[in-house]
This record gives sequence, C-alpha cells and structure tokens, in this order.
Amino acid sequence: MKILVINCGSSSLKYQLFDMEKNEVLAKGGVEKIGLQDSFLKHQKGEGEKTKIEKPMNDHKEAIELVLSTLTDKNLGVISSLNDIDAAGHRVLHGGEFFKESVLINDEVINKIEEIAPLGPLHQMANLKGIRAIKAILPSLPQVAVFDTAFHQTIPDYAYMYAIPYELYEKYHIRRYGFHGSSHRYVSKRACEILGLDYNKTKIITCHIGNGASLAAIENGKVVDTSMGLTPCEGVVMGTRCHICLKMAR
Repeated sequence: MKILVINCGSSSLKYQLFDMEKNEVLAKGGVEKIGLQDSFLKHQKGEGEKTKIEKPMNDHKEAIELVLSTLTDKNLGVISSLNDIDAAGHRVLHGGEFFKESVLINDEVINKIEEIAPLGPLHQMANLKGIRAIKAILPSLPQVAVFDTAFHQTIPDYAYMYAIPYELYEKYHIRRYGFHGSSHRYVSKRACEILGLDYNKTKIITCHIGNGASLAAIENGKVVDTSMGLTPCEGVVMGTRCHICLKMAR
C-alpha cells in the first residue's frame, strides 16, 4: 500500500510518499511560494539528490498537480501511475471538540473542519485547500484527516478550562486544546517500546521541540495536561512565535 501524506500551509506544501509494506519513504519534497511567480518544487526521490523545479503555481491545486506529475515522471518519479496511490493523509491543525481521532474524509467532515476554522484560521483553511485539491484531481481516492488536537482530547475539564466566564467557553469554544498531538502520541509510544514499558501503565512527559514547541503529560496512554492552550502561540516560548498567555484570576 502506498500512502501520500500532505501538509499544506498558507503558501507552501510538504509531502511524502510512503510504501507501507516496505516501511520506506519513496519520495518527499515541498512546494514554496504558492501564488507567486517565483514558486518552486523541491523533490527528492528516495535518498537521491534533490531536484528543484521552478514553475508558477497560482494555488494549491496547481501545486498538487505538479507534485503528482513529478511522482509519475519517467526520470524523477517513483510510481508508474496515480492509480498506484492507495490513499492520501492530511495533517489538519484543529479538530475542536468534534474530532477525537483520525477520520475518513467526506463532505460532512470537510464542512465541520471549515466550521471550526475560526479556532485556527490560517492553518485550517490551508489544510482544506489540500483536501479539496486532491478531491478535485483524484475524486475516488480515500483521504484521511489527522488532527493536531485529537490526542489531547483526553485532558480533563479541570485542566482544559480557563478561569473565564463559562458562557465564553460555550459561545466561542475558548478552552485549552493542545497541539503537536501526532508527535506526542508517536514519541510517547516509541519511548515505551525502547524502554520496555507498558504504555497503558506508564507516566511520561513528552517534549516536542523545534521552531514550534510544546510539552504533554501522559498517564496510562492518555494526555492529562499540555503546555499549549487555545492557540499554538500559548505555552513554551518558540522560535518564530511570541509568547502569549491569558491573564487569569487566581
């Protein structure tokens, strides 16, 4: 089975094509400056050299079309036909309180992702562009959404509620959501595998450290607290994001 994984930003796109049976990355790359005349694709076939393809791309659909044509290219490609791709996976920033795990994408899911876009407007709408582009180009291809917030949905209410009037939570969904969930889930499970611990009987603190950074407290396989809150700007100071916190009464 071959899975195309896509992560869309506001003017960029990253991708990897996985062969799940062989557990290897067949190709990977990224598109930058979507919507500008000097947009380009950097593509890497396996562990080979990176190839830069300069081409104006007006939107994410054109970017994904270039990615797909490159993956099937006689010289740069790794598959003979788009039919070789069995499914596409998308990283989606926000699942709100609706998505507690990864889901198969359909029209209802797309509408709900768009509905909660105000919780993460820049990333969320960019993620949708990738989903809609694949749907337009390969309408029968199964697509799955993986949410940054889903792993943190086990946090108890006393940890995710802010000290603000409850009606603001009800009306605007202001609460602690947590992000980098896919990373925290993977590293916590992998750490237990390496240490020979029972994941469901272990207390562990995970750290996602990069330009974006967050910490999570995981007890018996479930997140019980996290440093990030309503937005990805809250919590641990990060490389390109200012530190923002809500001033709460004690």
